[in-house]
Amino acid sequence: MEVYAGLAARFADQFEEHGLSTVEFEVLMRLARSPEHQLRMTDLAAQTSLSTSGVTRVVDRMERDGLLQRRACPSDRRSAYAVVTGSGMARLEETLPGHVRLIQDWFIGQLEPAALQSLLDSLRIVRDAVHPGATAGSAETGSAETGSAANAGATTHC
Repeated sequence: MEVYAGLAARFADQFEEHGLSTVEFEVLMRLARSPEHQLRMTDLAAQTSLSTSGVTRVVDRMERDGLLQRRACPSDRRSAYAVVTGSGMARLEETLPGHVRLIQDWFIGQLEPAALQSLLDSLRIVRDAVHPGATAGSAETGSAETGSAANAGATTHC
């Protein structure tokens, strides 16, 4: 808890400098790394551990700020995508260098390479056990990186 709280506080301060909350940064990152910079709203909810109504509120706010837009799914009227806009990508690109610097200084830089790899491998195992939807709808679904059988059925289709 102490590690999480310490890192979260450093990250939150840096995100705030760019007009983002922690959850808004996470949403931008997850969408930016997804195929076509978009995810179904349900997949975004699964990846962020937010409820569907929580994702709707965040997407509404980010859409008002011009960072995201919704796109209807042509084959399923019940589904919608959250899509990063050019402004959202620009905000993310402004924020990332400082974020990467903080990760380097306070996380990666604190560990020897072998210890870091072991920690990351272990965290992926725990992530997949406690949050099986963490990569729902992403291009990494079912890949060697996630190694999660729970993600094997996820899709980026409507």
